[in-house]
Parts: sequence; C-alpha cells; structure tokens
Amino acid sequence: MFGRTRVAIMGTGKIAGVMAQTLKNTKGVTCYAVGSRTENKAREFASRYGIKRHFGSYESLVADPKVDLVYVATPHSEHFENVKLALLNGKHVLCEKAFMLNEEQAKNIFKLAEEKNLLVVEAMWVRFMPMRNKLMEILASGVIGEPTMLTANLGYNIAAKERIAKPELGGGALLDLGVYVLNFASMVFGDDVTDIVSMCSFNNFGMDLHDSITLRYRDGKMAVLNASALSVSDRSGVIYGSKGYIVVDNINNFEGITVYDSNHKKVAYYKRPKQKTGYEYEVEACVRALNEKWLECPEMPHSETLKILNMMDFIRKTNGINFPIEKDSALQEQVISSDSSEPEALECREENEKDSLQETVSDTEAGEGASEITAEENMGAIEDKE
Repeated sequence: MFGRTRVAIMGTGKIAGVMAQTLKNTKGVTCYAVGSRTENKAREFASRYGIKRHFGSYESLVADPKVDLVYVATPHSEHFENVKLALLNGKHVLCEKAFMLNEEQAKNIFKLAEEKNLLVVEAMWVRFMPMRNKLMEILASGVIGEPTMLTANLGYNIAAKERIAKPELGGGALLDLGVYVLNFASMVFGDDVTDIVSMCSFNNFGMDLHDSITLRYRDGKMAVLNASALSVSDRSGVIYGSKGYIVVDNINNFEGITVYDSNHKKVAYYKRPKQKTGYEYEVEACVRALNEKWLECPEMPHSETLKILNMMDFIRKTNGINFPIEKDSALQEQVISSDSSEPEALECREENEKDSLQETVSDTEAGEGASEITAEENMGAIEDKE
C-alpha cells in the first residue's frame, strides 16, 4: 500500500476515542472516518477528534471506497455482524476483544476473510506490546529456571455496567476480563492444555461476575487465573520457576517486570517504555501486515484467537453461561453442545456439571466495549474499552 492507511472507527464509545487519539499520533495511518448508529453521535465524535468524514450508519461507513481498515469498537454482541459487514464490503478489520462471542463465529469470520483475501486481527493489545517480548526474553534466559506454575488476576468494580450485566450484550466477566488472564497464560505457557476446571458466581441474569479458572498443561505446568467484575484487584501475574519467580505488574498493560531469585531477592526490574496510549502497537502491526499482504498478524494469529475462544466456550458450557443471540442465530447447539466447543485435543473434565437488542446496544454505545484499559485507566482511572 502507498501513503497512509486510512482507518475508519466503527463505534463512538470511550475506547473509540482513545483509538482516535492514537491514530492522530501514529505514523503511517490517518483517522479518516467514524461511523455510529446515529448521525448526531458520529458528527459530534468527528468534531471532537478532528476526523474528516462521519457516517450515521455502519453500512455507509464501510461503503466508502477510501476506507482501508475498519477498527471495530462495539459491544461483544455486535462483533460478528459488524466485522462481517466490513469484510463483505472489502475492508480489512482490527476488532476489539473479545473477538467474537464464541469460536464458531470466529471460524466463520476467518473463513470469510480468507475468501475475500482480507486482513482480520483481534486487538488483544498486550500481545503487540514491547513488554510482551521483554517477558519472553527474560523467561528464555533461564534466570528463574524452568517455569512450572503461574497465577494471574484482573478485577474491576464494573458489574453494574450494561455490557457486563446483560446477556444480550454478551455480558459477564469472562469475555470482558477473563480473556486477559487466559491470554497471559497462553503467552507464557502456550496452548497445550489438557484440563480446565472453573467456577463462577453470577448476577440475576445468569452472567458471571467472578471467574476462577485452573488450567493444567500436558507437561504438568499449571495456571491459576481469576477475573472479577465485582472486585478491584492488583492485576498482577506471577510466574514461578525452579530458581526464582517473575512478577508482572498489571497483566492488562505490563507496567513493570520484577525478577526474584530463590531467596526472594530482587535481581532485576524492567520498566515499561513510554507509550502514546498503548494501542499504537496493534495499529502499527496492522500496517505492517497490510504492506506485506498478510491476512493475519503474527503477534495475534487466528489460531490464538480461536484457542482462547475455544477455552471460553468450554468454561461457559461447564458453568451454564448462555447468550440469547447464540440461540437466535442457531449457534448455541453448535458451540455449546458439539465437540468443537471443547478445547481441541483436550480431555477436559466438567467440574460444574434484533430490534430491542439494537436499542440496547445504541444506549450502551457511549460506554461500549470491554475493559481493555485505556492509558488513563492504567494510571488508576476506570475507563470502558469497546
């Protein structure tokens, strides 16, 4: 591609605003357009961030021939239709996490993208950051010996938010927060999981507010993960090895990595480099992929997106967490009842045997999406992301 990549933002919530700011300060891209469900929201957002074009519908946004890449920043429940709309109109896509409601939706999207020869990427921002590479370097150095166990947690008091509370919005802590702890474990230990044990607590709508997840890997490693929409946690990840351990400060956007020896003495500390917002890395990765004509980014390949969704499908199955939109689209039987819902090659044991929707989504758009955390949130303020 020549010149700047023209990015269009789908959605006008807080996270969309962070992306608009990011695009202003990132080389090789321009924030060309924004689309909303209403003309007024689109116009106001465009004015606030100095965006050239605005559209009062997603259909008109993706129909603009000048748009190269669509950034989808809408609630989880809308990702499948929104991404499909962009692909059918020939647009490359960067879509917020959780990428889809379930693995089956993601498989369908990736198949369509391949048919259309288009790039589709899940915006799991921590996988694109320099600190992820630094953590891998530290582990590869052998400073803590052989890592055999890890713990990770992420919690915010956000249970009252519609995107968490409501089944029709793909609610619950798992897709919003649990996706981060699962990705952390995946980055450190890989994906050869043989057992998943999970337990949740719920709101009155059947959406999970606390998630406790334990993973066992084929080589005997274990990961103990917690996600909460009720409690504020320290957001830390700890990797335990035969000669020491590593503490990651804020698994949602690694702020620092501290290495300790077997005597609990600090032997090294690595501070996060200065960021614009943290989203610039995923944008830059998409630009590289487009320039190289790749259909996925190596930092977050389709296989990783599918694996995490596959595990979340299984966790939802064992805890009876269902979304109405899955039943309406006839995906419930495929995803929750079929063999494909269980982690592939896993022998997992079950320990715990659109009009009205569009209206809700429109009302939610001002705070849309999950708690992928903005730069301000990492400083302590709670912001919505998506």
